[in-house]
Amino acid sequence: MKKIIEKLQKYIALHFLGRKYIRSGKCKACGKCCESIYVRHTRHVIHDEQEFEKLKDQHFFYSYLKIVDKNETGLVFECTKLDKVTRKCTAHASRAAICRNYPQEEVFMMGGTISEDCGFNFTPIRSFEEILNKINNKEK
Repeated sequence: MKKIIEKLQKYIALHFLGRKYIRSGKCKACGKCCESIYVRHTRHVIHDEQEFEKLKDQHFFYSYLKIVDKNETGLVFECTKLDKVTRKCTAHASRAAICRNYPQEEVFMMGGTISEDCGFNFTPIRSFEEILNKINNKEK
């Protein structure tokens, strides 16, 4: 029964949600995901301070962020709601959807990674061999 449920989850993720990975595991509450954050608004990573200031008025989550760096990808943030001592979120009950749903597949699509210590991991829905076989079959 477990195999059937797993296959059904993969099918739904791939064909209905357009996903390429299955997320598994659970949060270890290390707080690393609250530091060195890139935030994507609509279709792009936030690049400049003026854009960020405008976004603060649109959603409470942006008011939690503090700019800590800027690089070729965009602005780098840390969340001010992370308690540096306990490594816990001080706004956990009212945290934004971006936090509730972390990590998402988009992290990889943007070239990002999750911490090696993270309790979550991503597994490709289709293995490399499956994709290669599909390509080879189309060429025949």
